[in-house]
Amino acid sequence: MGIFMSCCKPSASDVITPDAETRRRQQVEAAEKRRAEEAARGVKDPERVKRMQQRAEEMERREQELQKEGGATLKVGVN
Repeated sequence: MGIFMSCCKPSASDVITPDAETRRRQQVEAAEKRRAEEAARGVKDPERVKRMQQRAEEMERREQELQKEGGATLKVGVN
């Protein structure tokens, strides 16, 4: 029985392990994939979410520019 089992299992010299750089690249790719899946979890339209985030960042940037220039001069009319 031992002879049969030894032909089915690969020996230690037959197992191919990737070099350190390849393994590191695979780990980075797997981590990026997990992050993308986590970010998309529960979101029906990920493109819409990206657009909303970009709009929010643009509004924040504009607000910061207005504050640097001395603030907005908004007039509020009271009737």
